[in-house]
Amino acid sequence: MTETYAEKLASSDRLRESTIRRAIAALGPPAGSRGLDAGCGIGSHTFLLAEAVGSRGQVVGLDIADELLAVARERAAREELNDRISFQRIDAGELTFLDGSFDWYWSVDCVGFAPIDPAPALREAARVLRPGGRVALLFWSSERLLPGYPELEARLDATAIGIAPFRKEAPPERHPMRLLAALGAVGFEGLGAETFAGTVHAPLDDATRGALASLFDMRWSGAEKELSRRDRAEHARLCDPASPDFIADLPEYVAFFTYTMFTGRVPDPAMPPPGA
Repeated sequence: MTETYAEKLASSDRLRESTIRRAIAALGPPAGSRGLDAGCGIGSHTFLLAEAVGSRGQVVGLDIADELLAVARERAAREELNDRISFQRIDAGELTFLDGSFDWYWSVDCVGFAPIDPAPALREAARVLRPGGRVALLFWSSERLLPGYPELEARLDATAIGIAPFRKEAPPERHPMRLLAALGAVGFEGLGAETFAGTVHAPLDDATRGALASLFDMRWSGAEKELSRRDRAEHARLCDPASPDFIADLPEYVAFFTYTMFTGRVPDPAMPPPGA
């Protein structure tokens, strides 16, 4: 049976959880604080953020995909967390919250990563954050998932889907790795960047094997039409979990990926400037 996108997210999220937890710890949302998770999807990171801020904290997840929000809301109800977590269908560029409503703003693989001008969403982030409030924008920035096949992986990554969501015709300054400029342009200060690596290695349990299969599909689905016939066959042989040569079944399988986090804070007139 074909996995839905929500199911692929849920499966592959197990690979990212420890990496995202380290990023959350680096952001350091205070206990009891109120935060916003923009582009929350099925809410996987929203729940981790709620765990970080504790029982007195609140997290609002927002997305524009109703089918993903439905999954997130069902989990919140099942785990009896509706008093601490809420999910709303809102565009990140047109927030409906009051000025200074949040202590921090978090977005993974969404704001600054999608192939659109991030300025409207960043201006909204700055508006709804209190003075001194922090923003954290993260995205998947690199990977090595096919050990022993660097040329095939390089060709997969060079396809339109492989470099997505960045488009080949987009200006260089719009690339996600240049987010510091976009943050500074809307007034954030104390800018920083940090990269977090996640590693997967054999032996793999069934859930991790399935998570890798979901990740391969999400990462390169549709890339085949830009590959040679030989590369298409090799890609299918290595990345199809039904193949006897599925690469994650190697007894020496090792892979890694990285998330890069860009941070900043809203200026606070009550705080002295750095170095003062």
